[in-house]
Amino acid sequence: MPVFFGLRSFLAIALVALGALASLLMNGDAQGGLIVLVCGVAAVLVASGAHDDAPTAIVAAPAVPAAVQAPQLAAVIEAIAEPLLVIADHHVEAANQGARELLGQHILGEDVRVAIRHPAAAERLMDPQDGANGGPIHLVGLGAREQRWEMRMRNLDDGRRVVHLIDRTGSYAAERMRVDFVANASHELRTPLASLLGYVETLADEAGDDPEIRGRFLKIMFGEARRMQRLIDDLISLSRIEAEKYRAPNQSVNMGDLVGQVCQELSGSPRAADVVTQIGDVPPIRGDMTQLSQLLHNVIGNAMKYGREGTPVTVTLIPDGTSMVRLTVTDEGEGIPAQHLPRLTERFYRVDSGRSRSLGGTGLGLAIVKHVVERHRGRLDISSVVGKGTAVTILLPLQSVS
Repeated sequence: MPVFFGLRSFLAIALVALGALASLLMNGDAQGGLIVLVCGVAAVLVASGAHDDAPTAIVAAPAVPAAVQAPQLAAVIEAIAEPLLVIADHHVEAANQGARELLGQHILGEDVRVAIRHPAAAERLMDPQDGANGGPIHLVGLGAREQRWEMRMRNLDDGRRVVHLIDRTGSYAAERMRVDFVANASHELRTPLASLLGYVETLADEAGDDPEIRGRFLKIMFGEARRMQRLIDDLISLSRIEAEKYRAPNQSVNMGDLVGQVCQELSGSPRAADVVTQIGDVPPIRGDMTQLSQLLHNVIGNAMKYGREGTPVTVTLIPDGTSMVRLTVTDEGEGIPAQHLPRLTERFYRVDSGRSRSLGGTGLGLAIVKHVVERHRGRLDISSVVGKGTAVTILLPLQSVS
């Protein structure tokens, strides 16, 4: 029964009262008039109670039952790709597909501390006020060991809570790469710079008066300056290639001629090795002449530097099917252990840092190769056998015929 009568109920009671008064005046029977009044009011009350479910201008409509809300809530959270949970009384009331894939299909109905098994999250999940004023927290190792998640909570008006998990693994990895890159680049530049400053200070003293010492120091200083120049040139090249990675190259490049040109340029290097070329009849490819030349200098140059003295370097260029050209550069060096192969194209990664620096390497050569191959929509593979040598294989698409 509603708390207040409706307008029609008051009108009905008023009419009953008038009827009772008329009976009293006409018949002079006070008891009869009172009975009419009481029965009429009772009838109005019963009629009013029978229509309690009907909404009136005064009585508010009833709330939507929970049984009706549940399917709607499930549909809403399923539309969100990121993991989302609804918590009621510290138990998981609802979870979308993303949450079930991350935490397990069994989490519905479980204690939220069991569903999200992470010590950093337990205290926040049990604090009823956290969803009102608490900031996001970062979870390491939820799901896979290397994954990083950001957990956000929000309290609803009915006492339930929404837990939102946001995958931050990619942004964290990118930030870590940026920090590592800056640190490595700073280190690579600081080392030759410190050497240059030391020799300059020494030459400024009495050692500069000795022609033999001065000549030896100047030669070392020149080598360190060239090392810095190569590093800066590679950094600029890498930055330019990355900036153009989504813009397809548009030059027609004859790879056979380019391979011969690069081999001739490298023949005068200090560790020149015999380069054996096996060039098939390959059509031109659509590419960037400068970047492909840089790719060949790095790949063939590495084979010449790290191959055993007196052993040849083999460069093979042949068609691969009807749409690709295959370039393979093979040396007969010491080879590379298998655990290093996945990281060879990382910036500044070296299998042997001392040897690489002594041979003039900047640690960016294969990173540049990888980005050039990606820009040309090609594929790169490096295989090696310790004690026998290394083979670098690059597939590049042929120039399309319009």
